[in-house]
Amino acid sequence: MENVLPHSLFTDHDIYLFKEGKHYKLYDKFGAHTTELNGQKGTYFAVWAPFAKNVSVIGDFNNWHSETHSLFPRWDSSGIWEGFIPNLDWGTIYKYAIRTNKNILLEKGDPFALSWEQNVQASSVISTTWYEWDDENWMANRWKKNNLAAPISVYEMHLASWMRGVDHPEKFFSYREIAERLVPYLKEMNFTHVELMPVMEYPYDPSWGYQVTGFFAATSRFGSPQDLMFLIDELHRNNIGVILDWVPSHFPGDANGLHFFDGTFLYEHEDPRKGFHPDWKSYIFNYGRPEVKSFLISNAMFWLDRYHADGLRVDAVTSMLHLDYSRNEGEWEPNIEGGNVNLEAKLFLQEFNTAVYKEFPDIITIAEESSDFPMLTKPVHDGGIGFGMKWMMGWMHDTLKYFKEDPISRKYLHNKITFSSMYVFNENYMMPLSHDEVVHGKASLIYKMFGDEWQKFANLRALYTYMFTHPGAKLLFMGDEFGQTAEWNFTQSLDWHLLEHSIHKGLQKFVKDLNKLYTTETSLYENQFKPAGFEWVEANDDNNSIFIYLRKGTKENDVTMTVLNLTPRVFDYKIGVNEGTNWEVILNSDDEKYGGSGVKANIVDEEDDEWMYRANAIILTLPPLAGVVLRQKKNATTAKDKKSHLVQEPLEKSKPKTASKGKELPKKNSPKKSNKLNTRY
Repeated sequence: MENVLPHSLFTDHDIYLFKEGKHYKLYDKFGAHTTELNGQKGTYFAVWAPFAKNVSVIGDFNNWHSETHSLFPRWDSSGIWEGFIPNLDWGTIYKYAIRTNKNILLEKGDPFALSWEQNVQASSVISTTWYEWDDENWMANRWKKNNLAAPISVYEMHLASWMRGVDHPEKFFSYREIAERLVPYLKEMNFTHVELMPVMEYPYDPSWGYQVTGFFAATSRFGSPQDLMFLIDELHRNNIGVILDWVPSHFPGDANGLHFFDGTFLYEHEDPRKGFHPDWKSYIFNYGRPEVKSFLISNAMFWLDRYHADGLRVDAVTSMLHLDYSRNEGEWEPNIEGGNVNLEAKLFLQEFNTAVYKEFPDIITIAEESSDFPMLTKPVHDGGIGFGMKWMMGWMHDTLKYFKEDPISRKYLHNKITFSSMYVFNENYMMPLSHDEVVHGKASLIYKMFGDEWQKFANLRALYTYMFTHPGAKLLFMGDEFGQTAEWNFTQSLDWHLLEHSIHKGLQKFVKDLNKLYTTETSLYENQFKPAGFEWVEANDDNNSIFIYLRKGTKENDVTMTVLNLTPRVFDYKIGVNEGTNWEVILNSDDEKYGGSGVKANIVDEEDDEWMYRANAIILTLPPLAGVVLRQKKNATTAKDKKSHLVQEPLEKSKPKTASKGKELPKKNSPKKSNKLNTRY
């Protein structure tokens, strides 16, 4: 039976917005929608193919004949083809047969399909995103969880390789099976959010999901759209936010995908200097074409609307904003101002952020951006790009370089740790230790650390202490929380059996406790994007590789102090504190329960003389390769008042036996008594 012309889903206003690049809910119009026409059930189809000679719907239902069910071109020159086919329901597979002006027949998947098959020539599937949600409480209150003054600790994960069955390691867990395991794990570990690497349909597993063909389809590898919704629903019901990776930067050249969709460069630039990505061998969206902008912003809206996503982490923003990204001289064309900024991409990102924040003011958009492009997280009305946050890639590179270094030489890299404080408040930063750092021969995070086994784990715990007490939101890739030793392999499960070893179990417990500290100590998050929330106490002691800084909440006495001793020596260290303040140790990364050597971080003395430009001082025993966090007590007395009550404990001067395999620093690096500001007692 041939299709018939239905009552169109498009109004004149829809067409106007679409052609202006301002229609942000195209998923309500395009694609396959089951409906009724004249009392007969069937499916309405609509697709954009303005330069096609003819468009039809093909599938098993018509033996894939391209002339059986033709669609009708709209009269308004919008380039939209539409039609109604009776008796087609959910589960039917289909494609569009598009005959080009050169009389070439292309078979294309539906750009707005809600489901796709899992094979090389994948067809689209008539589907639905109907789901009865049970996350009303989360949705009503998520503005509190996504607030910039709230703790945001993100667990980044790849669904296919986080965990698999022991009996059948080649099989993926389904969305629902993942929910059974992931939700209690994230709750136990005290993460506030989870970031899912792309769940949009992709044909090629080694792309990890970053080569998307089905932009509106949850990948069927793990189940149906409703199964993914169940996973998100369960996370929400357990107070965990969900951030989705979103890829508006490029798409693959698969025959059934967006590339050369109607026989022309419809979604991508025709000029390869703008339209082809040399690194990923993929195609770049034409951000200057209004209909493409409508497609992409509608896609972002779709995941926030239909799937209740709490945020979008936007992939490869650097490549979008720079015309010369990964290109040599002569391989790119300057913009109309003579510069290298892709002005069309910049405007698109501004419009994207403006649109999604207007519709969903309680979500987060996060830019993966590695350059110093200005004002990424500043409001669009002030000339910014409008993102909620930006990945702090410079911090990540500097930090990993520092912790790879032998402690003997760390004094020469001291600024790798201090430099981030010079720019940390220029943007709203998220500190990422992501999947990109543990693949392609870069080594796992634990094996990036210097030293023998004890030193590696001690270094990593110290790094995490630094990360979780540094200003900004946090992101940690799966496996890093327990010291995955092998590089990430997308074809298999994480090595969960490592948790049988106490050193790995201790690291996992440490991350759990760090998350708890970060999410409960208001000084660590209330001002995490404001200069008022951070203050150096000691930034210049490169000879001892000591770093000391304060984090401050909105209340006057809400203060924590982080002390990092990034050498394997144990010694007592004099620290300046404000008059009338009293301190207690609340976290020690060298604690035995975390796999540390067990050196106590005790305050062994308190003095009322001036030190580090502060009225009083404390003397703290510093464990080796460790981070120590202290809290300022609320009702403090002066050091002079307390001194008679101070309990003295024996000082530990020797290196702990558990650290005996590590290198000892030369004696010339031992701290000496001095009145100089940057050397210590």
